[in-house]
Amino acid sequence: MFSLEARVALVTGAGQSVGAGIATVLARQGATVIVNDLTIDRAEKVVAAIAEEGNHALAAGFDVTDLDAVSAHVRESEAALGHHVDILVHNAGVALERTNKRFRELTPDQWSPSIDLNLYGLLNTTRVVLDGMCDSGWGRIVQVSSGSARTGQNIGVSMYAAGKSGGEGFMRHLAAEVGQFGVTANILALGHQKNLEEKMPPEMIDRILETIPIGRLGDPIEVGAACGYLSSNEAGGLTGQTIDFNGGSQTR
Repeated sequence: MFSLEARVALVTGAGQSVGAGIATVLARQGATVIVNDLTIDRAEKVVAAIAEEGNHALAAGFDVTDLDAVSAHVRESEAALGHHVDILVHNAGVALERTNKRFRELTPDQWSPSIDLNLYGLLNTTRVVLDGMCDSGWGRIVQVSSGSARTGQNIGVSMYAAGKSGGEGFMRHLAAEVGQFGVTANILALGHQKNLEEKMPPEMIDRILETIPIGRLGDPIEVGAACGYLSSNEAGGLTGQTIDFNGGSQTR
């Protein structure tokens, strides 16, 4: 059950944290994983860790906001593997130029990095892999989103939320367009993850934990398991859905 044998998966932003967890689990389920990251060294480390477990992956360093780069690297990877991409998990989401400020404090040139990555990155990767999925009669697309896409927050992430919200809207329409071809499109909206511990002092983490019913931050392998299900044959009847994966936090 939930086997991904003979499938090829592309996971974007998979060089660390949640993306690495997703790539690791998909590989454990039998997929050959194209591990994308903006930094090739990070991607190669994840590939090496997957190989140590006896599973299969290859590294692909490219910027998902660059359509030509996405196309070139995906086609190169497909040629090397002798198979088209069956599964896309668009996890890349935190732009290097992201600025956490309230909207009034942002200059117009600070709007685009988060929107480009979270919306156009999703559009670019989907565009490059979609024909292969539809032509073969099977495909799975998962957008890793955030509760911020649907919940107003006074923490300076309006542009990040705008990109995620745009991606969620796109995915619902895409699901309606491509379901007839055996392709599903779903959204996994995450809550706070373990990587926050690298960015915030312990006292802030403690305050966040008070808002999470399970009392802990999210685990990358658990996120990977959810993506593994959404990428499986058994999830063929599930499409156009947004699944909140947040430890029970209130997102509405």
